[in-house]
This record gives sequence, structure tokens and C-alpha cells, in this order.
Amino acid sequence: MEEMSMEAREQYFKVLRKKYWAAKERKEKTRILDEYCANTGQNRKYVITKMLSDVRPKLKVMRKGKPVKYGGEVTAVLVELWKIFDYPCGERLKPVIEIEVDRLRQMKEIQCSDETAQKLKEISSATIDRKLRREKELSNRLRMKGNPRPGDQLKRKIAIRLTEWDISEVGNVEVDLVFHCGSSTSGEFLNTVSTTDIYSGWWDGLAIMGKSQDATFQALKRIRSKNPFEWKALDSDNGSEFINEVLYKYCRREGIEFTRSRPGRKNDNAYIEEKNWTHVRKVVGYLRYDTPSEQMIINKLYQQELSLYKNFFQPVIKLIKKERVGGKIKRKYDKAKTPYQRLIESGQLSEQAKLQLEAIYLSLNPAELKRRIDTTLHELFDTYQTKKRSPDIDPHKKVQGRSVRFYYDGRTNLRSGVLMI
Repeated sequence: MEEMSMEAREQYFKVLRKKYWAAKERKEKTRILDEYCANTGQNRKYVITKMLSDVRPKLKVMRKGKPVKYGGEVTAVLVELWKIFDYPCGERLKPVIEIEVDRLRQMKEIQCSDETAQKLKEISSATIDRKLRREKELSNRLRMKGNPRPGDQLKRKIAIRLTEWDISEVGNVEVDLVFHCGSSTSGEFLNTVSTTDIYSGWWDGLAIMGKSQDATFQALKRIRSKNPFEWKALDSDNGSEFINEVLYKYCRREGIEFTRSRPGRKNDNAYIEEKNWTHVRKVVGYLRYDTPSEQMIINKLYQQELSLYKNFFQPVIKLIKKERVGGKIKRKYDKAKTPYQRLIESGQLSEQAKLQLEAIYLSLNPAELKRRIDTTLHELFDTYQTKKRSPDIDPHKKVQGRSVRFYYDGRTNLRSGVLMI
């Protein structure tokens, strides 16, 4: 046999060494050693030492990745559910999916296999946020601030309440007024009387023309008659539409504790301020609404669609406790639940009220409600545009140097009312 050169022997050794480390059976390794010793004539012990010396060679092994549990079919249905329930975070979306996915399949609002439906029920809130990250980036919302100004009247008769609510009791209500004045507060325009229950997050609203004491009072009475729970306390800001003898005497007569916040301290009314953004501003925008036709459309939206959608299908998260750990405040929240779920589980409703709520819930289709909300919003915008084109409107009465810009938020909902100077 022709003797191998040192260079050829080294190349041959590298090839067999990789095979040696890749071999799993002892017999296979023995065969490789026998082959190398027979072809090169080198001592077997020397070859074994050389094979085991230094570091194991890098083997090009195809590693199997972790199998994907929630694939594209789950993400596609998840996006549809996210849109149906008005783009909540994963922590708020998860409990709704667990309850509503089967009903939505029966209503043929979503289409998926039983396996996909089961995966949707098992998916964690963190995974939901991760799967929806791209969709959220594409549909970022433009946030704006409003500018209602508090009034000052008869304050000495009404006690100041900060945030020391009994959050375990149903019936403690915060109320506020949301302006729909557009670019100017001159003249008469619509305002939304907005209320929320501290315990459950149950919200109701009603649009009124102007902000007179009587109109505000009548709106509050109407909202109270609609609520499925009894009012025990009412808290407002310092606007004269609330701080007046009419509402004060009514609360005393009905046994409702009436309190107010400190002037200029919005955090004293944190619960309702949050609802003003999520339930009013994000829905109807910042346009000027000042006609009966617009009032009729907005009240139709509030009473027939929006309140049902928000109260029965939009979960809220409640702060359980917070504590200071070193230089940071650690907050702990409960599981996200809809206001409807919180009221049913509270044990503080009458049996008749519970049965009525359950009957309403079973009759509702969240996807259909969402479509009706979008349709009503477009109707409201068309009415506003028609009003703008009306020859009865004098353009010289507009505030000089100001205009209102309209935009869409990347989805079907209309968002509008950026003030340009």
C-alpha cells in the first residue's frame, strides 16, 4: 500500500474525527478507529488519544426548534376578536375570549376549528399581547386632551371627597360633564353627562344641550332610572351644573350622599375621568356638536349600543393593593372582568335585576353591536358635514385662525377634532 503523505493523513483524520464524534454506537466508533489505523499504520492508542484531544469538533447538526403552539390560524382569529372587543390589552381580552368565543362561533361572527377555539381559551395574556404587537403598532391611536373648566357655587354645603371610596360596595357613582364645543366654547353646544359606578365600572351617558342645572338634573335622573343598582353616593367636580340647590336637595331627599372634589384636582375624580376618555372622547371625538339631530344620534349611540357594548363586553381591571418596595410602588391588580360580570358576582343586586341583566346579555351579539356603533358614528359624521355645508351657517362667525381637522385612526372608527392655530 502506498504510504500517505502527512498532509493527506491529516485531512483524512479530520474527516474521520467528525464521523467518530457523530457516531452514537460504540461499534461504529470501533469501526472508524480500525479503518484509520489500517489505512495509515499508526498506533491505535495514539489515534484514540488524538481523537479525544483538544475540543470536540463543531458538528453541523440541524437543531429542531420548539414547536409553535399558536400559529397563524390562532393569530388571525385573535385579531378578529381584538377588533370585535374594541382593541383591549391582553389582560382584558383573555377573560372575554374564554367566555365569548363559543358564542361568537355559534353566531358565525368568527370561523375557526374546535382545536383553534380551544387554543384561544388556553392562550395567556402575555402571548396575546405578543401576537397582537404588529397589529397594535399599525393602529396606534392619536390621543388628545379636553379642556372643561370647573365652576364654583354653593361649595360650603357639600363635603369634599378625595379617593377614599369603599370599592367593595355597589352604588358609589362619580359624574362629570364632557364638552362637545369643538374649537370654541361660545354659544350653546352639546355636553355628555357621564357617570360610572366605582365598584363595577358600569358606565352610562346622556347628551344634553347646554349645561343648565335643570338639563343636567333631568339627565342624572334618567341615568339613575336605567342603572341596574341603587345609588348610594354621588361625587362630582365643582361645576355649577352639579353644585346647585336642585341636585343637593334631591340627593338629601333620596338618601344619596353628595360629595365633590377639590377645585382643579382631576385625580379626585379619577374613575370618571378615565371613562370620559375611553367611552366618550375616543368614540365621538372633539368636534362641535350643537344641533338636535346630532344630539339624537349621540343619545341613540349611548343608550342603544355603546352602553351595552362597554358594560357587557369591555373588561376592566381593578387595583387590589399597592405597596412601596424600596424606591418603587408595587401594584397588584385583579383579573379583568366586565362591569356586567362584576355586578352579577357582587351579590348586591336584587334577584330581578340579575335576571334582567342575564336576559339582556344572552340577547346581545358583540360583533353586531360593534358594527352598529361604527354605522352610527359615520351617520354622526355625515350629519356634521351636512351641517357645515349648510348656507344658514355664517362663516364670518367662526373663530379667526382656527380650524378643525378630521382623521381616521387606521380602523373603521372615525376620530376627529384636532385644533389647529
